[in-house]
Amino acid sequence: MRGTAHLLGFKYEGLVEAGCDEAGRGPLAGPVYAAAVILPPAFHHPLLNDSKQMSRQAREQLRPVIEREALAWAVEAVDAAEIDRVNILSASILGMQRAVRRLQVRPDLLLVDGNRFRPFDGYRYETVVHGDATYACIAAASVLAKTWRDEHMCALAREYPQYGWEHNMGYPTEEHLEAIRRYGWTPYHRRSFHPKALEPTLFD
Repeated sequence: MRGTAHLLGFKYEGLVEAGCDEAGRGPLAGPVYAAAVILPPAFHHPLLNDSKQMSRQAREQLRPVIEREALAWAVEAVDAAEIDRVNILSASILGMQRAVRRLQVRPDLLLVDGNRFRPFDGYRYETVVHGDATYACIAAASVLAKTWRDEHMCALAREYPQYGWEHNMGYPTEEHLEAIRRYGWTPYHRRSFHPKALEPTLFD
């Protein structure tokens, strides 16, 4: 991965930049979460980095800081049923677009983590591979998307404790796969995902 925390910054001086990122593209269960964040100029926090490189404790410590100090932020979830209807890439993009529309400040530029996005509502945007390790606003969006999703999965785990979602967050760990073999689907599973480790059990 390119970049570390000390490289995080802003792309264009004078433009209002919104960072966009998602969390939860790979799991077998639960929504994909997307966030958009506009940070004040020269925002800096020593813990801020790509959320995947941060500890859970660091992410949870940063979340209230971002929500308090951001000029604007929004988080959206796209549930499993919609993921199955439109596919996970489209759901991730839709989630980011919906989060941007909810911002109370209209950004001049969207900085989107990754290499895929779609035009909408006249917004100017740039995709940035490993953007969450390069630009502070994308890293902040990554933290919000990840912490909001983790919190939601822990809530779902209380409804379906057999699947260990409070630990695996819906990802295809052996614990999760074995629970699916034993207990089958829940309404929160993505039916369009076809893990080979479960064939033919899951799709009989």
